[in-house]
Amino acid sequence: QVQLIESGGGLVQAGGSLRLSCAASGGAFSTYGMAWFRRASGKDREFVSAITWSGSHAYYADFVNGRFAISRDNAKNMVTLQMISLKPEDTGVYFCAANVAGRGSSDPADYQYWGQGTQVTVSA
Repeated sequence: QVQLIESGGGLVQAGGSLRLSCAASGGAFSTYGMAWFRRASGKDREFVSAITWSGSHAYYADFVNGRFAISRDNAKNMVTLQMISLKPEDTGVYFCAANVAGRGSSDPADYQYWGQGTQVTVSA
């Protein structure tokens, strides 16, 4: 069974930075496409960023606007999301997800495995 465990969330002031990590176990991580989604209170889950199995292609939601960077280390079964210039509207629970097709998809329906999430709170 694939397990995804997120870490790195926390409370930060607007303009600050956070680095989220997702550790994977129990599966063939190096073949999975990986992504980050988030859910703000009272809102639907939304796509943040994705990366293909090889790391050769990365994708971002429009609201990221160059502030976030996704990367992966297949040797360590880890994917990270570096976030800078955080805004209060970035507040939410951030989820790591994996798809066995290896794609960098923005559609949550393409992802078979999900982590429990890590809370990111950005104060004004």
